[in-house]
Amino acid sequence: MNSFFQKLNTLFSDRSLRNRILFVLFVLFISRLLAAIPIPGINLLALDQFFANNQFFGLLNLFSGGGLSGLSIVMLGVGPYITASIIMQLLTILSPRLKAMYHEEGEAGRQRVSQYSRALTVPLAALQAFAFITLFQKNGIILPLSPMELGTNIAIITAGSMLLAWIGELLSEFGIGNGVSIIIFAGIVAGLPGVVEQLALTFTPEQIPLYLGFGVIALLVIFGVVFITEAERPIPVTYARRTRGNQVSGGVSTYLPLRLNQAGVMPVIFALSILLFPQMIGNFLATSANPMLLKVSTVLLSLFNNNLLYGILYFVLVFLFTYFYTAVTFDPDAISQNLQRGGAFIPGVRPGQSTSEYIGSILTRLTMFGALFLGIIAVLPLIMQAATGIQSLAIGGTGLLIVVSVIIDIIKKVDAQLSLREY
Repeated sequence: MNSFFQKLNTLFSDRSLRNRILFVLFVLFISRLLAAIPIPGINLLALDQFFANNQFFGLLNLFSGGGLSGLSIVMLGVGPYITASIIMQLLTILSPRLKAMYHEEGEAGRQRVSQYSRALTVPLAALQAFAFITLFQKNGIILPLSPMELGTNIAIITAGSMLLAWIGELLSEFGIGNGVSIIIFAGIVAGLPGVVEQLALTFTPEQIPLYLGFGVIALLVIFGVVFITEAERPIPVTYARRTRGNQVSGGVSTYLPLRLNQAGVMPVIFALSILLFPQMIGNFLATSANPMLLKVSTVLLSLFNNNLLYGILYFVLVFLFTYFYTAVTFDPDAISQNLQRGGAFIPGVRPGQSTSEYIGSILTRLTMFGALFLGIIAVLPLIMQAATGIQSLAIGGTGLLIVVSVIIDIIKKVDAQLSLREY
């Protein structure tokens, strides 16, 4: 306890740390203020009814930080920037030129790849802005716009998305933690008061056992998410002893940590992107006058409104994308080569290809458990809603994974800063 209060005292007495924390709070206030500024020409009554009856756009609203439900100037959130970053990350693996730039040119190469990501964000944001405005116009949420007004709204929304991406980079540089993740975290947390209000309005004394049971399950799920997120499988590594003249180096034993959830939250985001695309097409075609397009829209929406089928598809996609993303981002051959270059080896395993196969076999088994964990957490809100019959009683999903990951990351960064100042 004394150590906790000592760290707390250091946290607020150290000017640099205090300024970083105040900067994070100030920037979060600015981002929430931007989320409350709507674009011109909105029918607020139609907007409220639309989001009340559409679970799909409620999910999109979660990732936009609540900006979509108010059609704010930052209604896209940092979604286009994240999409552009994912595309560039995949291209650095598929393109030898980008791969060499990212891995061999050091910090300068990574900065160039980041510039490409920012440049790609602009057309993605403009395309998404046009799609949303067109869809909301067909549903009577946005009033009819002239070509000039349409172009102005697209420019405003695109600029808002780029502004949030820039704010996220400022948070990463001058704050604590990953800026983009903190902005998403703030948007998710900002929606909690609305959920609590909805639960309070629908509360009845007969539901007390249900609420207590939900609270216990929520605590267990949060504990499980934290435990699995931090779980590691250590692989023992020994450095060969080297003698140079009178100096002896090496002979040190350490370990290579392999995380149980190596892919993080990215497989869930990929799976959601795949599932949300046909739903967006269905919603877009729902207002069409063509009978064939209306039939396609009806089939798509009825297919994805089936919670059982949706949950099964969601689980399978998360499971498969976990293996895919782990295989793309973690290269056992590169790890084996780095160990061999550094004069390190795994006891009982020959260096080179045998080490690569050994690490790959362990990674495959770990990925299976990580994929099952992510799949269960992803569909847990659907299970909870089906079991309780109350839409507000949902724990799990991408929101919980992001919130837990951001909190853990911030705590680790703060501890690292405190330890640095103690030494």
